[in-house]
Amino acid sequence: MTNLDHGDPGDAPTVPPPLTEIVNATRPSAAEEARTVAESTNMGTLATLTKEGDPWASFVTYGLVGGSPVLCVSHMAEHGRNLARDPRASIAVVAPGPQSDPLASTRITLAGYVERPEGDEVAAAREAHLAAVPAARIYIDFSDFSLWVLRVQRVRWVGGYGRMDSATAEAYAEALPDPVAPSAGRAIAHLNDDHADALLAMAQKLGGFPDATEAACVGADRYGLDLDVTTPRGRAMTRAGYLSPLNSADELRAATVALARAAHSS
Repeated sequence: MTNLDHGDPGDAPTVPPPLTEIVNATRPSAAEEARTVAESTNMGTLATLTKEGDPWASFVTYGLVGGSPVLCVSHMAEHGRNLARDPRASIAVVAPGPQSDPLASTRITLAGYVERPEGDEVAAAREAHLAAVPAARIYIDFSDFSLWVLRVQRVRWVGGYGRMDSATAEAYAEALPDPVAPSAGRAIAHLNDDHADALLAMAQKLGGFPDATEAACVGADRYGLDLDVTTPRGRAMTRAGYLSPLNSADELRAATVALARAAHSS
């Protein structure tokens, strides 16, 4: 039996490159992707350090203030005692959505240190956590619970196999979550079910794969569509970018109609 190592290029399937220039390959930055994932849920895995210096992972809920996770933690919990002793922490968040392969899911890690909010930030942090976790209203004011804000210093985004990047804390803080991606599921299904011909034309005329025989939409964001393309040379991913970025999910239908027209007129 031959052992395969994915680090050996000979083990990987060949991904065909585009044959022509992709008309508009603009996509969200790693910072934008990370902010979108952070906003998409209220659950994550918190990593803290024990007094012996060992890593300790805990399931937590959170809200957000300017992209910074706000935790409500009991002193009786192991991770609560860890944070009080050592403020270094990170949180891993997986974007919701069914995936047959969990490692194909989009996820982020936000790393830094925690601080107790002070002054005006106390009310903002409390409101943010309750907005994201309404059930916390039962215990948030108990004496053994404390609010902590994770001051993000490092950001890592993974978009599935082969898609990953880092972002600075400054870029993450300034980025805005995508207004389209979180609610695009029904639109993507509609495109695949009813407009396969338009998607194929986009891949052939706008996405750089004139030899494409099939194309399916696998993602949509404020800048464009992600297309899974089948060609005689193999399968590849490409991009069909809108004429201009979208400001809301309500603009998605008109933007995809404009893409279809551009593809058919090219």
